[in-house]
Parts: sequence; C-alpha cells; structure tokens
Amino acid sequence: MACAAGGGGSGELKLPEIETPARWSTPDGVRTSARETIQPQWWHGFSDAYLDGLVAESIDGNLDLRIAVARVGEAGAALGQVEAGRLPTVSAGVGATVQGARNPMTGNMETSNSYSTSAELGWEIDIWGKLEKGVSARKAAYQAGEADWRATYLTTVSRVATTYFLIRSLDEQIDLQQSSIAAAQRIYTIYENQHREGVGSNTPVLRQKAELNTLKRRLLDLQREREIAENAVATLLGKPAGSIDVPVAPLRETVKLMDIPGGLPSDLLARRPDIVAAQYRVLESYELVGEAELARLPSISLTANAGGGGNLASTSLSALVKSLTFGIGPSINIPIFDPKLKAQVKSREASARVSEEQYRKTVILAFQEVENALVNLGSRQLQKRELEEEVEHLRVVARQTRAQLEVGIVTQLEVLESERRLLNSNQSLLQNHQQILVDTVDLYKAMGGGWSDAMLTLGES
Repeated sequence: MACAAGGGGSGELKLPEIETPARWSTPDGVRTSARETIQPQWWHGFSDAYLDGLVAESIDGNLDLRIAVARVGEAGAALGQVEAGRLPTVSAGVGATVQGARNPMTGNMETSNSYSTSAELGWEIDIWGKLEKGVSARKAAYQAGEADWRATYLTTVSRVATTYFLIRSLDEQIDLQQSSIAAAQRIYTIYENQHREGVGSNTPVLRQKAELNTLKRRLLDLQREREIAENAVATLLGKPAGSIDVPVAPLRETVKLMDIPGGLPSDLLARRPDIVAAQYRVLESYELVGEAELARLPSISLTANAGGGGNLASTSLSALVKSLTFGIGPSINIPIFDPKLKAQVKSREASARVSEEQYRKTVILAFQEVENALVNLGSRQLQKRELEEEVEHLRVVARQTRAQLEVGIVTQLEVLESERRLLNSNQSLLQNHQQILVDTVDLYKAMGGGWSDAMLTLGES
C-alpha cells in the first residue's frame, strides 16, 4: 500500500517493505477450504444455531464494541472540526449605548441612545495545502478507528465462540463424570453387600467410598467452572453475570468441526483489521509530518469587516447607509524564526518512525499467529486419531475388567485403574475436540475474519 505523504517536495512515502511468505504451511491432517475468501459469518460453519444467536446478541450488546463505536464517532467529530477550519469564518455584532447627563440650564436629565453594528469575515487561504494535510491526517485517524472497531468485532465474536465451546465441553465432561460416578457406585454397592454378608473386610468398601468422594468432588468443580463460563458469556453479551442460562448439550454432538480458510499470505495485509489500522496510522503520521513542514511556510489570510452606527432617535435608511464603513485586505504571516515549528517537524518525524515500526511488528506478529494456529491444528488433528484408538482400546479393557471383577479374577485396584484410565482418555479426547474448535477460531481471527460490504459500514453493523 503506497501512502501519499509529506509536504513540500517530500514526494510519496511508502509503507515499510516486509518479506511475505509465498504460501502458508499446511501440516498433515488439516483440511483447507476450497473458498478463496472467508465468509462474513464464518462461525456458521460450526453448524450450531445457539452459537449463532449468542454471537448476534454480542454484536448488539458487547460493551467493548460500543466503546469502539463511540471512539469512531469521536474521531469523526474531530475530522469535522478540522474540515471546518478550511472554511471562512463570519461573525457579527450589534451594540447599543444609553448616555445620560443633567442639563445645567434647565436642571433636567437628558438622555441619548446610540447603536453600532459590525461584521467580520476571516479566511486562511490554503495555498500550500497545509490545511488539506491536516484533514487527510484526521481522515486516516478516523479510518484507523474504524479498523479498530473491526478488530474489536472480531475479538468479541472469537471470545463468544471459544467461551461457548468451553461450556459445551464442560457439559460433556460433567456427563462423563456422572457416568464414572454411577459405575463407581455400582462397584461400591457390590463391596458393601459382600461386607454385610461377612465376605472380606471393610477395606475395599472404604477404598471405593474414597474413590466416589474424589469423583464427586471433581464433578462439583466442573459444575463451578460451567457457571463461571456462563457469567463470562453474559458479560460478553453486555448483560449482568448470572442473567443467562445456557441449556445443557454435549460438545461433540452440537458443534461440528469445519475446514480452515484458504487464501495467500499476501491477503492478510488487506484482510486483518489490526494491520489495516496500523497502515492508516502510518499514513496519518506521514500527513502530520507534511502539515508540520508546511506550517513553516508563509500563510495568507483574507479579512473583511464592515460596520455602522448612529443615534436611535434619528435613524433612517439613508443615515444608516451614510454611516456604513468597510474594509477588506489580505494579511501575510511569514515565520522567519520559530524554533518551535522546526522542533514540531522533528517530533512528528520521530512519531512517523514509531508508526512504521509498529506496522512492521503488527504484520510480523500476524504471520506468526497464523502459522502457530496452523501448527496447532495439524498437531491436534493427528492427536485426535491416536486418542480415538486409545479410547476404544481402553473401553474394551474396562468392560472386560469389570466382568472379571464380578467373578473374582481381578482385584478392585485393577478395576479402579482401568476406569480412571478410560475416564482420563475420554476427557483428553473431548478436550482435543474443544481445542481443535478453539484453534479453528484462532485461525479465522488470525486471518482477519470475513467482511461484507454491510460490515464495512459501521452504522449498518
């Protein structure tokens, strides 16, 4: 992106050149969408209507988004103020005077009333383009603010989605935990009945009871985590904590995995909001440098004034015309020696260098985030295959061990160990599914999301 900048012979400045990779790395196990562009409502790819509703509510009510909109409005007002500075200013005034004095001959108080009118016009002629530079700088600031709003929008959608995935994962973890508690309770009942019948000591009973205590404690912890996650969703929607109740549903049945977006690394520069914002801030800094440079040149202003007055007692149209005075003429201001103007140029040039480096950093970090998300997705997809086989094997082992316990072939400890391993593997597989969903969201966010024409218009969004 080339940024027009500077004044007086500085020419056209360009954004810092950054080496862009030719393509993204696509690890094994990652499926890439055939689409070249990201759909505006990309989260619909998870095929969860409840998630779609939460995202829609967050777009309307999220407080961070409202703040971002207000900041864009603030930048727009500042732009309007600067644009108004290019227009002529007109002012008018009316005055009246009442004077009284005692007549020394008659001793009576005599009064006289008079009036005055005035009008003034002022206009700085922008012969060098200094005022235009100021307007261009504020326009860039306004557009950077819009890009910031888009970044906040993308962050809000991503946070709603990932927090919702956590709730759904906790729903399924709670279900797994309750199933484990039920299985442990059945084993506990077996040992308790044996002990009542005088078979064996109460050690197996106490051991199994302790196992039940551990499982129930973990269940309470999962339920606590779910309530906290619900509160987080409420806050993201701009509602008080505790005001929403997300219905229970298992993660893997309600939220589907989807393909990752396609596209080239070069697309990131135009798609990602924080990069776009950084681009406009570089442009803003360039225009401010130009404004400061042009402030060191002579300025020409045109002023005009008119006025009149008379005695209210004898006012007539002819008298008003006769009393009218006016003047018009240019004024030239030549800053022969003003060290503050030179220092301002140096200061803004330093700020421009900061903006350039910030832009470079933003782009480099964006590439890193995309590559990290791709690596995470590829690795976790491969882990998913291993975990699925592991769970299937442990499910068979647990079923066989429980059957062997009933006929006394294995000990209680062997059953507990097989049940624990199956529970842990099931939870690992569930967390893997959740993490793949989170990584997918992270990738869409890292790639800048998708934008329709309506979304690019702040008011319509």
